[in-house]
Amino acid sequence: MRKYNRKNFELRNIEIHKNFINNADGSCLISFGDTRVICTATIENDVPQWLKKSGGGWVTAEYGMLPGSTSSRNKRESRSGKQSGRTMEIQRLIGRSLRSVIDLKILGEKTILVDCDVIEADGGTRTASITGGFVALYLAIKKQLDNGSMTKNPVVDFIAALSCGVVNNEILVDLDYNEDSTAEVDANFVLTKTSGFSEVQASGEENTFSSETLIDMLKHIEKACEKIFKLQEDVTR
Repeated sequence: MRKYNRKNFELRNIEIHKNFINNADGSCLISFGDTRVICTATIENDVPQWLKKSGGGWVTAEYGMLPGSTSSRNKRESRSGKQSGRTMEIQRLIGRSLRSVIDLKILGEKTILVDCDVIEADGGTRTASITGGFVALYLAIKKQLDNGSMTKNPVVDFIAALSCGVVNNEILVDLDYNEDSTAEVDANFVLTKTSGFSEVQASGEENTFSSETLIDMLKHIEKACEKIFKLQEDVTR
């Protein structure tokens, strides 16, 4: 039996509270069950050196977990002076995902920095960060469109992410920590509302898996994400 008596393809309770941080250009608190992430977006009128005079902009992301976000204290990476490989992998994934739905030429020579800070972790922190990071980014752009700092919306599609896996020989959508840690197959899917998948990460943790299993997971993810896209649209109106 899944936590909260969820069915195999049922999402955890998802909540998005927009404008959660007053000082940010765009922000939200996103919750997938007991996983909670604060996402903020900051727009700067500058680009990395290698993009100067190109006419194009950039979107990048940073990701971190607060010490109290996990059952045993998570050490601050700043104390060690370097980020872990996991952190770097996740923030690159977030950045790639968000760039896939932004027309960087329309954005112009601006940089959007998306920060995703996990305040409670119960599985799916990277997928929640992408989903909430997009909301924060969209709200920041909307603010600039409203005040005239931007004249054209560079967002070309909505994007969300969700985990899926095989646990005890059954496909489950939106894994919590206990499910994720015991999964025979573990996967994360990043997809847009209208133009398909941006990224698929899947690995056989204890065994190989068939193409049929992967296709089944894709179908269930597409169906489940319809609810997430609707929620994103409602929050960003």
